[in-house]
Amino acid sequence: MKIKKCVFPVAGLGTRFLPVTKELAKEMLPLVNRPIISYGVEEALASGCEEIIMVTGRAKRSIENYFDRSFELEEMLKARGKTALYEEMLKIANMAEILFVRQRQPLGLGHAVLCAEPICNNEFFAVALPDDVFINDDPVIAQLIRVHEKMGGSVIALEVVEPENISRYGIVKSQFEVEPGVHKIIDMIEKPHKEEAPSNLAIMGRYVLSPRIFELLHNQTAGTGGEIQLTDALKTLCNLEPVWGVVYNGRRFDCGTQKGWLSANVQLALEDPELRNVILDVVNAAQAQTE
Repeated sequence: MKIKKCVFPVAGLGTRFLPVTKELAKEMLPLVNRPIISYGVEEALASGCEEIIMVTGRAKRSIENYFDRSFELEEMLKARGKTALYEEMLKIANMAEILFVRQRQPLGLGHAVLCAEPICNNEFFAVALPDDVFINDDPVIAQLIRVHEKMGGSVIALEVVEPENISRYGIVKSQFEVEPGVHKIIDMIEKPHKEEAPSNLAIMGRYVLSPRIFELLHNQTAGTGGEIQLTDALKTLCNLEPVWGVVYNGRRFDCGTQKGWLSANVQLALEDPELRNVILDVVNAAQAQTE
């Protein structure tokens, strides 16, 4: 069955970016010329998903507003002859069918995914964590969907990480590699110490999940951090259904920290012909001042 739905858990409080995220959704922080959330939505749509499900919280109204129409702004742009900007605003509002569901308590990623159960209609669905921004002509979600279509089951994006970074991620244990970059997963652990990790294959923020995950999340007790962890439910799912891991192709920018977000902005701006010289001029001027 075609993967039609993609769930975006966006209810987090964004404490790493306070105070700016006190009222502004972290996902609305700019990444060069558009908000972080836009990159994930565009990836999902390019992968063939038709319905976007945002699992939001109290301070996330800015996300809803971004994907909604702004008639006053549109009329102003038309009146001033700014046709290109007017059409861009319409394009954003008509980008996709976007549904919003509220996560009323911050009970973890697993609970956020569970909040989307009524909309997923017992179908396989994708999940995208917007903090992870992937840049590639072949969307990462599409890479996972192709493995699902070929072999069935759930599919998780993987990345080979350095030992010093292992404790930041969920780490999988691979039974075998069925083809280059595609692993049969038999176990996983959330944020282990490097000495306890079964591999250096880390779970990144893209998934294709079986609807059976909802049953497991309903029965899942709190794990690391006192939250309902998606990784714990996936660990159980490995014993019930096939779960595959795909070492994705592409570049990933971690926009979940100030350091990663700033680095992503600089790197992507350097690749923009109109912005590259701005960055270089600032850097050169700063270096001149220190000499």
